[in-house]
Amino acid sequence: MVAYVNHPAKAGVLMRFHRGSRQTIKLHELGEDRLLGRLLPGLPLAKAVVNGPGDDCAVVKTPDRRNFLVLKTDCVVAGVHFLPSSNALDVGWKAMMRPLSDFAATSAIPQFALITFIAPKQTKIEWVERLYRGLSRAAKRFEVSIVGGETSSTSGPVSISVSVVGLVERDRCVSRRGGKVGDDLFVTGRLGGAVKQKHLEFVPRIVESRWLTKNFSIHAMMDLSDGLGADLPRLARASRVGFTIEMEKLPVARGATIDDAISEGEDYELLFAVSRRDRNRLEGEWRQEFPKLPLTRIGRLDPKSEIRNPKLPGGYVHFQQPN
Repeated sequence: MVAYVNHPAKAGVLMRFHRGSRQTIKLHELGEDRLLGRLLPGLPLAKAVVNGPGDDCAVVKTPDRRNFLVLKTDCVVAGVHFLPSSNALDVGWKAMMRPLSDFAATSAIPQFALITFIAPKQTKIEWVERLYRGLSRAAKRFEVSIVGGETSSTSGPVSISVSVVGLVERDRCVSRRGGKVGDDLFVTGRLGGAVKQKHLEFVPRIVESRWLTKNFSIHAMMDLSDGLGADLPRLARASRVGFTIEMEKLPVARGATIDDAISEGEDYELLFAVSRRDRNRLEGEWRQEFPKLPLTRIGRLDPKSEIRNPKLPGGYVHFQQPN
């Protein structure tokens, strides 16, 4: 068995800089996770916040004693999340489905969306209309109402931001923070599929997530948007545990490699932790409920801190320069 072991004590440590050098630090020197580590601690949070910045969705209490309010915003940018030559229908689909994939990670039901569209003034109207048809098609798939938004011009690339609001039952809300030592780690589907354009055509695993939380106690869950190599350490750090991956068990998409499965990103599959006592029942009932969608146990959560394979490729990290 080839294994990779990691632990929060060895990861996520913020870089220390002399006070006088703060203004010279560039984003690429930090990367996304370290940047957020500097910015998020200073943000104000009310007592009603259940899950705040750093999780897949924000979750807050309301007077409704049965449900939590769930909020998420996400964006796609030309040249980063799609090529300028991409079909506008596909771009609209992806822009809507990205935040809905985070709703799947929280096992929440999306209801309303706001669209912010920012583009150069020379953008063709036909492309914009096709973009909105893609947004509408994706929203209808999960009965989401598009209730407003904003438009603005820019000299930079096209970008589309989608904010979604919905609900989740208090006893079915899942975050990244509940993983326990000894839990089994599972992923849905196959990884590395972005190389075959899956990132423009995926369907968020909301149905599967809702089934999971109805039938099992899911300790921690997130969607794989930046790749297993980046997202699994985030789940482990949030849960304050380590992890072991059994590399030979990774469900690799056809035409992809193990490195693709770990670091390519944009799979939008679910990664979740569940008690190993539930393993056999979960695998058996999953095959009956979703016979066409693989469910694979890829490892476990544990307390170990050693790193046996420090060369495991990481996933996509915003602002970080490629090696």
